[in-house]
Parts: sequence; structure tokens; C-alpha cells
Amino acid sequence: MDAFSYLSVLLSIILGLSITQILKGFRGLMLARSHVRVYWPCLLWAILLLVIDVQSWWAMYELRHYKDWTFLAFAIVLAQTIPLYLLAGLVLPDIRIESPVDLRTHYYDNHRWFFVLAALLCVISISKVLMLFGEWPPPLDLGFQVVFITVSLIAAWTARESYHERMAPIAAIGIGAYIGLLFAHLR
Repeated sequence: MDAFSYLSVLLSIILGLSITQILKGFRGLMLARSHVRVYWPCLLWAILLLVIDVQSWWAMYELRHYKDWTFLAFAIVLAQTIPLYLLAGLVLPDIRIESPVDLRTHYYDNHRWFFVLAALLCVISISKVLMLFGEWPPPLDLGFQVVFITVSLIAAWTARESYHERMAPIAAIGIGAYIGLLFAHLR
């Protein structure tokens, strides 16, 4: 077994736990559907996180060519999965079937942590490329990430519903474009 195959097991476990957390939230919403007050940006972010988890796993395949693994190099790659798991834990509430669920209240109770973690995810991603390869990510990749950091920090700062309701679909389009332009093919 080569080093990447060995190291990728832990990365896959954390990403799998993140996906499980989100799917468990959707299952809870389904079971408590008669007690749920829906807030669509919350649901859209949950779907986007599923996509981002899969994209992260997909993109990590290119690390199979990296040969100079050190604990620090692995730590920065591992660090990228941690905000993903924490985001998955924040995006949907823990649901008790008999209790009312207000997704809007949950969203705004957690939006600061959620969007700070989203910005941190991008900072770690940029740092990973700098640390492993000694260069900045390609301009298109870096541009997408800088815009996402900016939009996320604004979302963490403001609780204006109009901002969050406009930003969620724009983020979905941006994330779709990011994946389509940069990660459509396995490298």
C-alpha cells in the first residue's frame, strides 16, 4: 500500500462522517415533517455541503502523486476535512421527532459559526496548496476561494435575511461553476 492510499483512509472516514451527519439531519426532518418549519436557505446549504464533501473527496485524488509526505503535510490535508465535519454538524439541527423544529431559528442561531467555518475551509484549502506545492492555487481556483471567503465572512457578520436568501442560490451557482470548471474530470 502506498502512502497516499494509507493516509486517505482517515480523510475518507471524516468525509464519510460529514456526509452521514447531513443525511441523518435530512432523515430527522423527514420523520418530524409534521413539526418542521422549513427555511429553504438552510436546506440548500445542507445540499451544498453534501456536494462540497463529495467534491473534496474527488479533488483529494490528485494528491496520490504527492510523494514527500510528512506529518505536517498530512496535518494540513486532514485539517481541511475538519471544518467540513463541523459544518455538517451545524447545518441541520439535532431533531427529536416529537419536538417542533424551526429551521430559520436554527440557521440564524448558528450562522456566525457556520460561515466562519466556511471561510476557514477555504483558507485551509489555499494554505494546503501553498504548503504542499510551494505555490498559490491556479488563478481561477484562488479567485473562487477568495470570493467565497469574502461572501462567507459577510454572511457571518450579518443576520439580514435578504442577504442570506440572495446569497444561498448565488453560492449554489458559484459552487456548481467551481466544480464544473475545475473538477469535472478526475485528475
